[in-house]
Amino acid sequence: MHEWSESQLMIRDAVRQFVENEIAPHVEELEHGDLPPYDLLRKMYQSFGMDEMARARFDKQIAAEKKGEKLEKKSGGDPAAKADQAAATLIPIIELCRYCPGMVTALGVSTGLTAAAINSKGTTEQKERWAKDILTLDKIGAWAITEPGSGSDAFGGMRSSARREGDEFVLNGSKTFITNGPFADTTVFICKLEEPDVDPRDRKILNFVLDRGMPGFEQTKPLRKMGMHSSPTGELFLQDVRVGMDRLLGGEAAVEKSGGGREGAKSTFQTERSGVAAMALGMVDRCLELSLKYARERVQFERPIGEYQLIQDKLARMEVARMNLQNLVFRTIELASHGKTMTFAEASAMKLYAARAAVEVAMEAVQVYGGNGYMSEYVVEQFARDAKVLQIYAGTDEIQIRAIAKDLLKG
Repeated sequence: MHEWSESQLMIRDAVRQFVENEIAPHVEELEHGDLPPYDLLRKMYQSFGMDEMARARFDKQIAAEKKGEKLEKKSGGDPAAKADQAAATLIPIIELCRYCPGMVTALGVSTGLTAAAINSKGTTEQKERWAKDILTLDKIGAWAITEPGSGSDAFGGMRSSARREGDEFVLNGSKTFITNGPFADTTVFICKLEEPDVDPRDRKILNFVLDRGMPGFEQTKPLRKMGMHSSPTGELFLQDVRVGMDRLLGGEAAVEKSGGGREGAKSTFQTERSGVAAMALGMVDRCLELSLKYARERVQFERPIGEYQLIQDKLARMEVARMNLQNLVFRTIELASHGKTMTFAEASAMKLYAARAAVEVAMEAVQVYGGNGYMSEYVVEQFARDAKVLQIYAGTDEIQIRAIAKDLLKG
């Protein structure tokens, strides 16, 4: 794939118009934390029938599962249709990130990470009970893995625990930096099974589904942070939260499963990292658009600053980054059209480049604007704050480098 198709451009234009008309006017409220993003996201889903499409796909999947089929593994299909479907998923990410990147994080963690965890690990009954409402945005989901003392060592440093008592589990622990944490209706809580004879670093990883308001389960108010203000982030605290086997994703089989449950989370990270290129593309595209406009209009020493070579160098580098990011998105779509995905190392490489490109372009946009770029009334200031987290969440730059290098060296 080397360019957007006509049908994909139609989708892009429709989504862009919606974002400019319905989202852009509320950016200030979203940025100051006065307006949670969820009702606006629901409006977008309803406007484009995305909720009904998600519901129909889910119902088809569950019907197939009940017949003993695995719909997602069927081969064949029209590559063009598959490409359009992949593009229809990525285009809203790109367009939202042109104005409000935090909304994509809130949306992606809910319909992406949380629903994906339930769909990949849960029983058919668990999927029906929790995943469907998250996929349609009727409910908001959170995926809770990060802890105050773990960070990049998510599994090794994990202290949250599940103590088995017959057919029940008693959950204890805390999580931090949890996207949607303050408002989530449904939370996938990741912890370690208490196994006295096993080294704590090697204990099995279990995933439990929690509902808001459960006894002993506390969701804090949103944390204050540098950027992505339209994406509420909070802490979770669990004290002797009792749950039945029905809330353990996969049920009894999850306890017996070898490998400790780490591979499932790795697959979730891969999905998350792949989406960062689309986020970065939206941010870079908007920064370039704003910088070009400013370079034409801002006059210094009796000439528009766009006529100076140093400014031209910045603009040219922004365009190179935009082209590279767009090609990465095209590659993602092309792979999807043939029923393939990137490897874990490829997704890590894409995430590493995309995050760095977004930060570099956003900071150069501020530089083009000069003193104005440092003021919050100019949009580039928001992008400079929002872009930085792309180098931190879903695995820091350093973790991406480690994943890429390990894959290169193993050959």
